Amino acid sequence: MNSFLITLGTFFAMEGVTWLTHRFVMHGFLWNLHEDHHNKDNAHFFEKNDYFFVIFAIPSMLLIITGSVLPIYNYLLFIGLGIAAYGFAYFLVHEIFIHQRFKIFTRSNNAYLRAIRKAHKMHHKHLNKEDGECFGMLCVPVKYFVEAIKYKRANE
Repeated sequence: MNSFLITLGTFFAMEGVTWLTHRFVMHGFLWNLHEDHHNKDNAHFFEKNDYFFVIFAIPSMLLIITGSVLPIYNYLLFIGLGIAAYGFAYFLVHEIFIHQRFKIFTRSNNAYLRAIRKAHKMHHKHLNKEDGECFGMLCVPVKYFVEAIKYKRANE
């Protein structure tokens, strides 16, 4: 049970880590890697921004390996699994659902998913590293939920 709680807690904590990293690292000193994600002038399937997948995978892999090899530190395994689970959720939500890198899950009338898509759209209206908003992925401002619910009711 503790292993599940550690994994789940880490998964949810990663939303805060994501927000902070996106706001202060990706829109800060590593903007040069993230910039092509906001400016689609030279759009390719792969972006420099994709290096962040590797950057975030490294701590997860190291924690999983350390927790597996050294049983006294097995809690590290579950922290690593929580990070990996969040990375998988990020891939599904951000790359597949929002940016449609793979053309599946193209339509949804779910209010939560609509709110996520709207918040991300508002994030991308800023083409430079300043004046951004909505830096998280799974937690979005309530106003976008309200907007999505109103839309859904109007179109039922």
